[in-house]
Amino acid sequence: MELKYGCNPNQKPSRVYMEEGELPFRVLNGRPGYINFLDALNSWQLVKELKAATGLASAASFKHVSPAGAAVGLPLSDTLKKVYFVDDAPLPLSPIACAYARARGADRMSSYGDFIALSDVCDESVARLINREVSDGVIAPGYTPEALAVLKAKRKGTYNVIEIDPEYRPAPVERKQCFGVTFEQGRNEIDLADDALFENIPTQNKVFPAEARRDLVIALITLKYTQSNSVCYVKDGQAIGIGAGQQSRIHCTRLAGNKADIWWLRQHPKVMNLPFVPGIRRADRDNTIDIYIGPERDDVLREGEWQKFFTVKPEPLTQEEMRVWLSQNTGVCLGSDAFFPFGDNIERAHKSGVEYVAQAGGSVRDDHVIETCDKYGIAMAFTGVRLFHH
Repeated sequence: MELKYGCNPNQKPSRVYMEEGELPFRVLNGRPGYINFLDALNSWQLVKELKAATGLASAASFKHVSPAGAAVGLPLSDTLKKVYFVDDAPLPLSPIACAYARARGADRMSSYGDFIALSDVCDESVARLINREVSDGVIAPGYTPEALAVLKAKRKGTYNVIEIDPEYRPAPVERKQCFGVTFEQGRNEIDLADDALFENIPTQNKVFPAEARRDLVIALITLKYTQSNSVCYVKDGQAIGIGAGQQSRIHCTRLAGNKADIWWLRQHPKVMNLPFVPGIRRADRDNTIDIYIGPERDDVLREGEWQKFFTVKPEPLTQEEMRVWLSQNTGVCLGSDAFFPFGDNIERAHKSGVEYVAQAGGSVRDDHVIETCDKYGIAMAFTGVRLFHH
């Protein structure tokens, strides 16, 4: 399949092809590009593994070959429906629609202009949610006629819709080129839902409830398709903070922790009841919320500015109010693509409500990390598994 160009407009010619057999997907609408296909194929692998591991409909929101969000299709509370802007959904939310709403809604700033993956057939319920968002395309194992009609009309008929063969299995050896040199390795087929991954628990707290194990599995599978270094915070079946592509894992932990904090702060009553002006665009509303709960809140609260966003000037969310609210976020799970080298990672994670950790182990500072977990009563498993992805 010929592409318009590669990663950048100057990289021509470009195409996707199979060395043997036929491509395992069909383009039903639009003209996906090089990066679109990278996002589509990586995100499809993620949701397929999530579905296999949990038995639940799964969705992912991808940007530049890393997930901005990933989730399973658990029902949404009224609070999350409002926070994710789906409380006015035109149809009842199906399981796959719930999964998409969670994957897209946890980090809406990062998901802007994303590529979406769905583990199940795309129905009209999820298609109508997708239709309201700024997105480049979607990949799924099938589409109902009603869903396809909605998606084909999106973006003046140019929206990318890809149908993947759910039975396709790639060759066990994969190859890529860099600077004219071909690299070859076995595919990363590790089973991240294996209970054996949670047998080595060096911390004093050794209790992992079923929900925590599920969420840690979601974190590890998400990390498998996230550019390293990476960490992932998960709560209630969805990633709430993903830190990707940083040279330092502590920076990943801080970045993802900040995203997790924003996710929780968006549920504060003051934030949920902000008096937005009628007709404000969804992207502008997201950006305004981010600024309102951040250190530069005056940018949307000072005279002459607040009138652009609000009907009435809202009271600021004080540092003390944020501190009290953040302290109520508990039961968060944290996964890492390798080992945590310092207790600092755990110190930062604890501030965002982390109570369960899964990491490879094997650092010379494991003792310090274990000691920090014990300080806060955190249960940690050494999986022995590294999930570097490049």
